[in-house]
This record gives sequence, structure tokens and C-alpha cells, in this order.
Amino acid sequence: MAKEELLTLDGEIDEILPDGRFGVMLENGYRIIAYTAGKMRKFRIRSIVGDRVKVEMTPYDLTKGRIVFREKIAGGGGPGGVRRRR
Repeated sequence: MAKEELLTLDGEIDEILPDGRFGVMLENGYRIIAYTAGKMRKFRIRSIVGDRVKVEMTPYDLTKGRIVFREKIAGGGGPGGVRRRR
């Protein structure tokens, strides 16, 4: 049995929900609930309201998805400061 192709869509985070979930408004006007992918969680990539993201969805359930990429914001600074060991 072949694995179904995933749909990859662009969207914007419009709400932060509990348990690492986000409300995402897709470019086509639909709103879905998405969670962060394992690699984003592993490398502690933070997402906030207003971030542009890429979402993978299965064709079987078009109301849920997985955030696989957060686009970098032009002119956005890096981390707050340099940490020093004591």
C-alpha cells in the first residue's frame, strides 16, 4: 500500500493554543489547527503570532496539520544576547 502524498501549504499563525498547538490561517482562507514538527521541537524553534509558516496536511483530514518550517523575518534580530558561563 503506497503512502499518500502530503499537501504543503503556506499560512500565518494567528493564535497560540495550549499543548504546543497553533491556529493557522492558510493563504486560501481556511483556518486549521497545527502542531510543531519534531525537528522544530528538537531544535527549540519558537513560533509567535504573525509568523509565516509552511504546513503539511494529509488529504484525509483538512482541518489539522503539522508546521514544518517557519520563515525568517527580514531584519529580525537573533537571540536576545550572548550567554556567559559562570
